[in-house]
Amino acid sequence: MSKKVSIRRLKTGVPGLDNLLGGGLPEFSFNLIAGSPGSGKTTLAHQIMFSLVNSNNRALFFTVLGEPALKMFRYQQQFPFFDFNKVNESIRFVNLSADLLEGDFDRVLSRIAEEVKAYAPGLVFVDSFRSVVQSAKYPEQGASELQRFVQQLGMQMTSWQATTFLIGEYLLPEAEASPVFTVADGILWLSQNLHRNSMVRKIQVVKMRGQAQAPGLHTFRISDAGIQVFPRAIVKQDTTAFSTATGDERVPMGIPGLDEMLGGGLPVGYSVLVVGPSGSGKTILATEFLAEGVRRGEPGVIAAFEKSPSQLIGNKKLYPLVQAGHVGVIDTRSLDLSIDETLNDLIDMINKMQAKRVVIDSLSGFELALAPEFSEDFRGSLYRMIAELTGMGVTILMTSELEDRYTDLRFSPFGSAFLADAIIVQRYIEIVGQFKRAFSIVKVRGSQHSKDIRLFDITDDGIVIGETLSEYAGIMTGHPTVSSPLEKSADGVRQ
Repeated sequence: MSKKVSIRRLKTGVPGLDNLLGGGLPEFSFNLIAGSPGSGKTTLAHQIMFSLVNSNNRALFFTVLGEPALKMFRYQQQFPFFDFNKVNESIRFVNLSADLLEGDFDRVLSRIAEEVKAYAPGLVFVDSFRSVVQSAKYPEQGASELQRFVQQLGMQMTSWQATTFLIGEYLLPEAEASPVFTVADGILWLSQNLHRNSMVRKIQVVKMRGQAQAPGLHTFRISDAGIQVFPRAIVKQDTTAFSTATGDERVPMGIPGLDEMLGGGLPVGYSVLVVGPSGSGKTILATEFLAEGVRRGEPGVIAAFEKSPSQLIGNKKLYPLVQAGHVGVIDTRSLDLSIDETLNDLIDMINKMQAKRVVIDSLSGFELALAPEFSEDFRGSLYRMIAELTGMGVTILMTSELEDRYTDLRFSPFGSAFLADAIIVQRYIEIVGQFKRAFSIVKVRGSQHSKDIRLFDITDDGIVIGETLSEYAGIMTGHPTVSSPLEKSADGVRQ
């Protein structure tokens, strides 16, 4: 019985891309990088090439009727992955424009084969392959000649023992009938869409033979550092992900009396949604949650979508924790965010800081910060994000601003309250011509919790929990339910 062939996977050097591919590119595979003009195909090819090339694994890069090599160099060298030393030592650029002037496929194939035989590369790139299709001498010649050309090229690439990439401009994968789609071992599809005033780039692994790849469309950005891919969060059917949320271990909230109302604190690995109108104290509660974690040696991370850097500096309790490196802050000021990009930043910072607590302040601001295309599927994307984070064992506190309508009790404007394992509602109550703050615990999954509606105040020391609404009403009417409103325990909760 023959042994199973082991295929080495090559790391692409593109952040996030190997996760989509199932670990990397199969060595000696025949790949197509396709997509619309300007979507980043050539940049992706260069980033992969410069990451993989070395003195023992050289690269041949064929340019056809696309941009001249000098023009391509001018722009690609702006990226940090571009290495002039590798260009001189391990990368050779060959222009095939002259060979295509007559539209002779055989001549092009022969020239490619000669160059590959002479240089013995481990990597071969042809950019733009679409130009080869459009160079046929006669329109009726194109289909049959191209099919023969691609078949021969594919067979030769396999015999060359090289990992190859054909780069071309196509519109939609399902709209193309090119034989290259059948021959290719892997197909990477890049697209860019203008949605209102937002430009969104996405990548799809249409095909990758011999290994499981991440399905669907995934966001990517082209920054000064090159391309970075943000894999879409996919909920895994893994029962071990829930082992941290058993309800046995509790997370103190940092507000005297609140842990007792929650039934002993918030279970580790839970997500809690704090909802309420503007000014009701949601951010203050979130700050106390992070500060309590720092006191217990548990670093935290906050993504503050409604606060500018100057406003964070003004938070006298939070900012010192950030300065000391105990709480990390996610940059949410960039435009056209995607949930996957935010999740990527959160996971990176959680792993870097070994954080145990995460605050998202707020979901309302988060939705506004998203590009319009992503906000349309906010509910589903948020579900995947929360599942990914809680699966890491961190405890999440989310805030959401709601209109206090006094007659309605709504927990979320997106219908996403089901995502939370616990819900704390803050609201205003008008009593004797004054607004009073009150809050209650609506739910804590798998845990007994207080059903009381309690008044609370915000002081220089933070949130102070007061009497229940029924107790306060009794005091105001002269029929207190307890002997005195001042009779409280040391943690601020009436006995």
